[in-house]
Amino acid sequence: MLQLHDSLTGARQALVTLEPGHVRLYVCGVTVYDYCHLGHARVMIVFDMFVRYLRATGWRVTFVRNVTDIDDKIINRAAETGAAPEAIAERFAAAMSEDEAALGLIAPDHEPRATAHVEQILAMIERLVDNGHAYVGDNGDVYYDVSTFDDYGALSKRRTEDLRAGARIAVNEAKTDPLDFVLWKAAKADEPSWDSPWGPGRPGWHIECSAMSTHCLGESFDIHGGGLDLQFPHHENEIAQSEAATGKRFATLWMHNGFVTVDDEKMSKSLGNFLTIRDVLDTFDAETVRYFVLSTHYRSPLAYNADAMSAAASALARLYTALRDTAGDGDPGSEAVQRYRSRYAEAMADDLNTPAAIAVLFEMARECNRQREEAPAVAADIAAGLRDLGGWIGLLQQDASRYLQGGTGRAGDETYDAETIEAMLRQRRDARAARDFDTADRIRDELQANGILLEDGADGTRWRRG
Repeated sequence: MLQLHDSLTGARQALVTLEPGHVRLYVCGVTVYDYCHLGHARVMIVFDMFVRYLRATGWRVTFVRNVTDIDDKIINRAAETGAAPEAIAERFAAAMSEDEAALGLIAPDHEPRATAHVEQILAMIERLVDNGHAYVGDNGDVYYDVSTFDDYGALSKRRTEDLRAGARIAVNEAKTDPLDFVLWKAAKADEPSWDSPWGPGRPGWHIECSAMSTHCLGESFDIHGGGLDLQFPHHENEIAQSEAATGKRFATLWMHNGFVTVDDEKMSKSLGNFLTIRDVLDTFDAETVRYFVLSTHYRSPLAYNADAMSAAASALARLYTALRDTAGDGDPGSEAVQRYRSRYAEAMADDLNTPAAIAVLFEMARECNRQREEAPAVAADIAAGLRDLGGWIGLLQQDASRYLQGGTGRAGDETYDAETIEAMLRQRRDARAARDFDTADRIRDELQANGILLEDGADGTRWRRG
């Protein structure tokens, strides 16, 4: 049975869903005010992997990932650029969709936008005001009263007394308590606004996810996920306002993936190590990025650097080389595959232990290589199983030869395209036939210097990108 770490309890928990066989999953998406960065890529890939795995193992999944298209960050970017907030949101929502497609992500079943759910947001705020969990400040903003929710801080393991003691003197005197957070912001000049019972305004960030998740999945659902940076205050506030509004448990289980560091420092624009998804895909192909993300357990910190990415590219190439070099259409359900399948399934059932699962894939690749000459049918079965199990987490689904010879996005790929490389290999073959080894070596060295690796064998020369 699948065991998952629950951030709320801090313990492993068997996945038991409200509706047998059906997982309702909500993941906090992106605030669309800039290009998506490597931290977003990790969240996207981790939960894409999770959904693929669930579906591959027989679960029905309803996957919801929201888009925050109204927020202070969007408004501030609009003010900086002179564009309308709606235009900023549309521009970067489109860019986000392009990045998701470039990463090869499956689309969520629902991708709600905050501006399309103002009605649900207002209804939830009204319930909170009516039942005494929220109040209207002197400035026209509506605030959630944290003191009315006894379990506030349970997710992040923080005590309200400690939070309050460490809070700065409140600049906003309209709040009763410095821990109270805004649900509805009174309209300001030149900002988007909607009518409400408390006057024109716009939603606070936290209430958006509560309204969208419960609208799409019901007042109680199975799993809420996102990056660790959202645990406090965003997810803490979601729990408080949702459960106060509905009187029901919000999410049964909470999943958070770890932070991303770049060259041993937390990724930050101020440090100049901020990497967008587009930056990374300019150098490495999408499946290498996926492999890199999944080679570290989702809850652990992920350390990005060029050497680690190059190692990921080389490791993935070894798996694809085993597939390329193994002939025949094998049976992924054969007896030869079963012991690998069992260990792979055990790894994934252990809180999605993708590093251990990937280690099983490498064992299968080595077995393919060992069995290729002596037992080609067994090798073909294991190769089929390798591809099948890789698909559980979104790996090894491309044609092996095309993957190994495909472009990576690096400068030079356009110059050394497949047609050019094949022509150079013909020149090298002719030079070797004429015993002009200096020319043959020069061609090999030129290709290798540009990331093209040659593999000479009895049946000729094959090439792949390094």
